[in-house]
Amino acid sequence: MSDLSALRRTAERYAVGADRRNKALWREVLADDIEITGPGFSITGLEANLGSIDHLAHAFTMTRHVVHDMDVTVDGDTARGETRSTAEHRIAAPDGDTLLVWAIRYQDQWRREGDNWKFTRRTLIVDWEELRPIKGTGA
Repeated sequence: MSDLSALRRTAERYAVGADRRNKALWREVLADDIEITGPGFSITGLEANLGSIDHLAHAFTMTRHVVHDMDVTVDGDTARGETRSTAEHRIAAPDGDTLLVWAIRYQDQWRREGDNWKFTRRTLIVDWEELRPIKGTGA
């Protein structure tokens, strides 16, 4: 697998881990010294960041993260780049569920650890957000 394919797989595993509330997947792709920052938060360390999955489960009925494209530069055992994504967050409400949609640019840094690439830093930038009514049941 090429470095670019492996880095993309890391971003996709992160997305699936968030959506499935699967901390084991995040353990595969986050370095012990990971720092994830975004609007109003900054979390350092693997264990602390795993708590974000609990927050997702509490705040949203469901989420869906889609990795669109990446622009990455590899330098030996480190890489940096931008990962563009969409994140959809279903919010339950008595008068009808809504979907909070974020257009995201992650500013990413990775480190090769053995045969795997792991995130060492992710900065989440929300370019815009949108609220949409949910029309289907999703069941």
